[in-house]
Amino acid sequence: MYDGSMSAHTSSVREMHETDDDLRALQQLLDASHGDATDHLRDIITDDRRLTARDVVGLMTGMKVLSLATTTAAGEPRVSAVDGHFLRGTWSFSTSGTAAKARHLAARPACSVAHVDGERLAVFSHGHVTRYAADDPDFAPVHRHWCDHYGSDPLTWGDDIAFYRYRSTWMVGYAWKRAEVLAEAGLTP
Repeated sequence: MYDGSMSAHTSSVREMHETDDDLRALQQLLDASHGDATDHLRDIITDDRRLTARDVVGLMTGMKVLSLATTTAAGEPRVSAVDGHFLRGTWSFSTSGTAAKARHLAARPACSVAHVDGERLAVFSHGHVTRYAADDPDFAPVHRHWCDHYGSDPLTWGDDIAFYRYRSTWMVGYAWKRAEVLAEAGLTP
């Protein structure tokens, strides 16, 4: 949704939004997903390239462009990009409620999201979404984060802005040169 005209927050210091329980749950998900992965995936995402929950939280700061995969009523795949923010161990993202992807998600909430930074870094996941209602108490901190990040209220960007809570059922994180990527971000392995 970011159109370049709004002033995005660019601080490299990330406020920690995850609780210890969030980090534990994310680590369990990452471990189970990697353990259930194919040999091919594990040959690529070796132990020295696997991102931990703390790595993912530290590296997925600010807005990340997500590739969002949905399906049409005929079961045909569609990929599009959305602004994603990693908070409380999962993604939130938004789009216009009139977008095709919003119709897809309303009818078929199973989807996949990925943030890929070349061969350097990637986080892949499969899961389900629910659309936040404005009065959802879980939406308040997400909304506040988005407002702080963009310097404006995303709900004012159009007549029907849809915010989604993403629940991962499978997730892996990868960095080709993990130690270097973490060091560049000021994180320790």
